[in-house]
Amino acid sequence: MRCIADFDTGYAAAMKETLLFLREFVRRPGQVGAIAPSSSYLTAEIVRQAGVRRANTIVEFGPGTGSFTREILRQKKENAFFVGIEMNPKLVEILRRNLPGANIVSESAENTPAILKNHHLNEADCIVSGLPWASFPAELQDNLLAAAIQSLRPGGRFATFAYLQGLMLPSGQRFRKKLRETFSKVHSGRIIWKNLPAAFVYRCVK
Repeated sequence: MRCIADFDTGYAAAMKETLLFLREFVRRPGQVGAIAPSSSYLTAEIVRQAGVRRANTIVEFGPGTGSFTREILRQKKENAFFVGIEMNPKLVEILRRNLPGANIVSESAENTPAILKNHHLNEADCIVSGLPWASFPAELQDNLLAAAIQSLRPGGRFATFAYLQGLMLPSGQRFRKKLRETFSKVHSGRIIWKNLPAAFVYRCVK
């Protein structure tokens, strides 16, 4: 009976998160960009590719409802610094309520260098991004990538993801080109079929 109760509780929580994500997508598609939270398979892969376990300073772009954030907090070293940067006010409220131990800043990730300085830091070891790049105009993409490269230490990692079908579109190809122009190394990971939609992780090195 306990296992059934635990399953029901977990299922209800997952459904609540999915409905919240869908509602925010409808309200602000340019900020949310997806109809459902990332799966545990994609979450585990992006955190692994970012090298969170070894990092001393970790930044997250666009935590959303906290799918990546929970895994980051679970895997990071006890004394590692973490900051999540989310500009959607409703999602900031949810994150702060559900993850009271997480450092969530209500800001644009474009301001990452200044946010790090406010915490008396100059650079990050890794950045995990859950931002909907395909829905952003080119100028915003450029500004965000500039903030990422400026904020990373030499050899630091930037991990983000893309949906498989988007890679066939001109916007997806342009974004891949931007990554290769910005970072010294760009690696495309395996396809995560158990995600809605299927996705893969970009691991980029400064």
